[in-house]
Amino acid sequence: MATALVEVKNLHVWFQVFEGMLKVLDGVNFTIGSGEKVGLVGETGCGKTTTAKSILRLLPMPPARIPKGEILFKGADILKMKQAKFQQLRIKTSMIFQDPTSALNPVFTIGAQLQDTIRYSARLGMNTAKNEIRAQALQALQEVALPDPERMLKSYPMQLSGGMRQRVCIATALVGSTELLIADEPGTSLDVTIQDQILCLLKDIVEKRNTSIILISHALGVVKELTDRVYIMYAGTMVETARTKDFFTSPLHPYTQGLLAAIPKLTGGGIAGGIKG
Repeated sequence: MATALVEVKNLHVWFQVFEGMLKVLDGVNFTIGSGEKVGLVGETGCGKTTTAKSILRLLPMPPARIPKGEILFKGADILKMKQAKFQQLRIKTSMIFQDPTSALNPVFTIGAQLQDTIRYSARLGMNTAKNEIRAQALQALQEVALPDPERMLKSYPMQLSGGMRQRVCIATALVGSTELLIADEPGTSLDVTIQDQILCLLKDIVEKRNTSIILISHALGVVKELTDRVYIMYAGTMVETARTKDFFTSPLHPYTQGLLAAIPKLTGGGIAGGIKG
């Protein structure tokens, strides 16, 4: 495996709820190397998104608590970092969320949001030439194959289709020197054809930039196509890890075997008969 970029060790996350303390993550361990593409697979509610948000320190505290564990980014524990130091690290990480509509602010143009991100990620002051930042924004939109980038900069999110909004989110997530990208079901809210285009685009960009990616997905076909290794998550812990090709051919854990057995198969043959009556 490549040099470790992120190491999560014995991570526990609890949430304070009305009934008491809910233990969402129970000793999570995993590693992702520089330039590696890792899939995080498991049923809804198993803790995938909580794990991802923990890495970026996006969990609401309270009600969330992290009583135990380490999250190392290039050897430094981000859970012990002061906010100012973590902000310097955060510009090297980014996340693409499931719903591009809620990820974009409806009252600002695409250009305003993208240029603010560029200014922040590059630590550019307000005196930096607007033309320079605008040129970077146009380049970012061109990279994700959006038509007429000039018009896109002036558009509001509600004026774009779901696929266009997700391309904007990808462009925003990858501005600057992103080393770790977390993609949380990036195509879930889109139709199948657009979803395939978005995932192919994402694969091309991260390979070109050698960006590490954690892909959270229920779609095992997508995981098979885009990742090098897979972690299988169940009830707040990792139950198995394997190279992607081994995961699909030689699953070890009973949960993993059941997960693969649940994939619908087109078998049989012949012509469907008519309905009697």
